[in-house]
Amino acid sequence: MSKHACESCGMPIEAGPYCQYCVDASGKLQPFEERFERMVQWQARKEPNASRADLEKKTLSYLAQMPAWKEHPHVKGRDPV
Repeated sequence: MSKHACESCGMPIEAGPYCQYCVDASGKLQPFEERFERMVQWQARKEPNASRADLEKKTLSYLAQMPAWKEHPHVKGRDPV
């Protein structure tokens, strides 16, 4: 089975539009605010000395490339949650 990227975070997955980390218990995409915060936390682990503002900016730039979020108002306006 070929892998493709999660439309929310970019993680390689085998089936469906989203990975297990981006959906709730019913398989529905989690709210933007929840995904944004988790992605900021992930970025903070990669860059522990970065400021919160820098982490949010980088996260928004990354999410702007993801099909699930590129049209979201926070992403289009690059406004943190």
